[in-house]
Amino acid sequence: MATTGGTPPTPTEHEDRIDDDGGAPAKWKLVGPGLVVAATGVGAADMVATLVAGSRFGYGLLWAVVLGVVLKIILVEGVGRFTLATGRTIFEGWRSLGRWTTWYFGPYIMIWGFVYGATAMSSAALPLAAVFPVLPLWAWAITMGLLGFVMVWFGKYATFEKITAVLVGLMFVTVVGLAVIALPNIPAMFTGLLPRIPDGGVLYTLALAGGVGGTITLAAYGYWLREKGWYTPKWMRVMRIDNSMAYVMTGIFVVAMLIVGAEVVRSAGVSISAGDEGLLDLYGVLKDEYGDVVGTGFLVGFWAASFSSILGVWNGVSLMFADFWGNMRGKESGHPDTRVGGKYFRFYVLWLTFPPMILFALGQPIGLILAYGVLGSLFMPFLAVTLLGLLNGKRIPARWANKPSTNIALGITALLFLVLGGQQLVKAVAPLVGG
Repeated sequence: MATTGGTPPTPTEHEDRIDDDGGAPAKWKLVGPGLVVAATGVGAADMVATLVAGSRFGYGLLWAVVLGVVLKIILVEGVGRFTLATGRTIFEGWRSLGRWTTWYFGPYIMIWGFVYGATAMSSAALPLAAVFPVLPLWAWAITMGLLGFVMVWFGKYATFEKITAVLVGLMFVTVVGLAVIALPNIPAMFTGLLPRIPDGGVLYTLALAGGVGGTITLAAYGYWLREKGWYTPKWMRVMRIDNSMAYVMTGIFVVAMLIVGAEVVRSAGVSISAGDEGLLDLYGVLKDEYGDVVGTGFLVGFWAASFSSILGVWNGVSLMFADFWGNMRGKESGHPDTRVGGKYFRFYVLWLTFPPMILFALGQPIGLILAYGVLGSLFMPFLAVTLLGLLNGKRIPARWANKPSTNIALGITALLFLVLGGQQLVKAVAPLVGG
C-alpha cells in the first residue's frame, strides 16, 4: 500500500484500507516483525556490555536490564502505533516535524552505514576465525558481508523473517542453555530486581537500561510491519503483542548473559576485553570450565547474534534509506523504488556491503569514527523526542494518540536517552580535546 508524503490519507480513508490478507481478522503468530527488530538490536557489543556488568556487579543491575526491556517496548510500540494509525512511514512523520529532521537523518544514515558495515562484518567473522583459522579475520568478514548481501539482495521479507527466527533460536538455545549450566543464584537474582546503582556502576546502569537492543533498527519496525502486510489499525493489538513478546525474549537472552558474567566470568577471576573480543575471552573461559563442546556452542550463539544483526540492518535500514531518498526524489512512500528490491533499497545494500570493506585495509579513520560516534549518540534521543511530537496533536488520530501515562513513560525514556546520548557524545569528542 502506498502513502503519499504530501497528502496522507485521512483517518477514515486509512481505516477503510484493505491489508494484504484481504481483510481477514488480525491474528498473531510467534514469528513477526517484533522478533526481527529485537534480534537485530542485540549484537555482540550488547552481549559484551552485559557480560562485563555481570562479572563486575553480579546481579546488582538486573533491574536495569528489565527497565531496558520496558523502554524498548515503549519506543517500538510508538513507532508501530504511528505507522498503523496514520498509514505514514516514520520518515514521513519526521519530515512533518520540520526540515531539521532531514538534515540530521541524511548524513547520519550514510556515515552510520559506512562504519557499521565494517563493524558488523568483523563481529560476525570473529567466532568463525576462532573456530576455523584457515582464513584471516578480514577474509571471514568479507565472506560474512557477501553472504548477508546475497541473502538480502535476492530474498523476500518472508524468507528473511524465517532465517532470522532460526538465528534467534540458535542465540536463545546456546546462551540461555549456558546460563542454565552456570547454575544461577536465584535468591541473588531476586535481590538484583531492587533498583540500586553500585559504586562505579552508573555508566553500566545507563548502558544496560538504554543501550542494549537499541539501535536505528528500532525505527525500522514500521517498515517491517508494512513488508509483513500489516497496514491498518486492525493490527494494533497484534502489533503490541508481537512487540512485547519479542522484547521479553530479548530480556531473557540478556539476563542469561548477565548470569554467565556473574557466575562464570566472575568466579574465574578473569577480565573481559572491551569490544567484541570480549566474547572470545569468554570462549576461552568456557573451554577451560566446561570443555570444547560448550565453548564452541557459545561461539555458535555469538555468530548467530552477530549475523542476525547483519541481515536485519541490511534489510531494515536499507528500507529506511530507500524511503528517505524516495521522498527526497519526490516519490511517495511505498513506491516500488523504495520497497525491498527497489533501486534505492539496493543502493543502500551495496553501500553497507562494499565501501566498508575499504576499512579492513585502511584501518578506521579517526575523523569518520568521531562523526559516527557523535551522530550515533544522538539517534536514540532523536527517536524518543520525535515520537513525543508524532504521537500527540494533529499528526495522529485522537483515538491512537498518547495517553497522559504514555507521555510520562515516553518522556522518561527520552530523558534517559538524552543523558546516555550526552555521555556517549562526550566520549566520542574526547579525542579532539585530548581526553
